Amino acid sequence: MAYKINENCISCGACAGACPVGCIKQGEEHYEIDKEACIECGTCQGVCPVGAPEAE
Repeated sequence: MAYKINENCISCGACAGACPVGCIKQGEEHYEIDKEACIECGTCQGVCPVGAPEAE
């Protein structure tokens, strides 16, 4: 199951920098994960200071 970023995102970019496949980009309101490219590794969840990435 791919990850998504919830409304807790503070747009710090930690998740985007840590993603091994580069599937996280800045969206209009917060960072977003391309669920087609996500390999479900959970790295984004581990580095996020506010717990915004979550499994869908």
